[in-house]
Order: sequence, then structure tokens, then C-alpha cells
Amino acid sequence: MYKTISGLIKKIFQDYFEWAIAISAILIILIAVVMDKFLYLQACPLCILTRYVFGLIGISAIIGILVKKKLVGGIFIILSSVIGLFVTSRQIYIQNMSIDEIAQLSGCSMPFNTQVEYFGLIEAINRTLAGGPSCAEDGWRFVFNFAEWGFLFFAIYLISSIYKYRKWD
Repeated sequence: MYKTISGLIKKIFQDYFEWAIAISAILIILIAVVMDKFLYLQACPLCILTRYVFGLIGISAIIGILVKKKLVGGIFIILSSVIGLFVTSRQIYIQNMSIDEIAQLSGCSMPFNTQVEYFGLIEAINRTLAGGPSCAEDGWRFVFNFAEWGFLFFAIYLISSIYKYRKWD
């Protein structure tokens, strides 16, 4: 049984790596949206930004599927993973601030899409990364919270991509 599962994982890693990355990133986004709808959770702007980064990873993996040189998709996946690690680490940092420090934050006072409409994409990202009280809420938790799970998945994407593309096709 172990050899069968091990062989399947190796086959997927060697032959279908980009597909696995794209499907898992899309599934993570879908699970987050479904949980918002059915568990009545309110995603903060940093959570929404994290979903966009998962989308970026999915798009990067699809580029890796479509482009003949797999290294191009690999570089995009690695860069997207680093961006995701940065965004989720910022949210984890905000969630671990003291109440007084959280009260000083005023970055994400409105939904992300509204910030993009009013301030433009770059300023909306800057304001979102500044954080706010809604980003400090722990929310739903299954061993880890959303930001910690996101950090874990981005780290897995980064490490597996570096391992996969270490030979620089």
C-alpha cells in the first residue's frame, strides 16, 4: 500500500506538478468562498488579498502547463509563493499584536474591492497590508487559522517548486 501511494505521489510530482498546483490553489479559493457562504464568515481584506495570491499561483501553474519551458511557470510559482508568504506572515503578525497596537491600525477599513475602486490597485494593496482591526480577528480555526493555513500552503508550494525546478530545465 505504501509503495502504491508513494509511486502515485512521485508520478504526480514528476508528470503533473503544474496541474496539481493549479487544482489545489483553485480548490483552496473555492473552499474559502464556500466557508464564507455557509458558515457566514466575513473575510477581511488581507484574506481576500490572500485569495488573489492563490489565484496568482493557479495562473502561474497554468502558464507552466501552456509554456514549453517549464522553468517559466516554475519561476512564476516561486515568486507568487513568496508574495503569499509575505501577505500571510503580515496577517499572522497582525493577529499576534496587542490590543493597543491593533487599535493604532487603520489600513483596511473597507472591503478590498472598494479600496481598489477608490484608491487604485497599488494603494489598495498598501492599505490592506497596513492592516486593521478586522484583519486581527482569528476567525475560524481548525488546528490553525486561515492565515496560518495559507502560510503553510505557500511554504509547501515554494519548497516543492524549488525542489522540482532545482535542475533549471
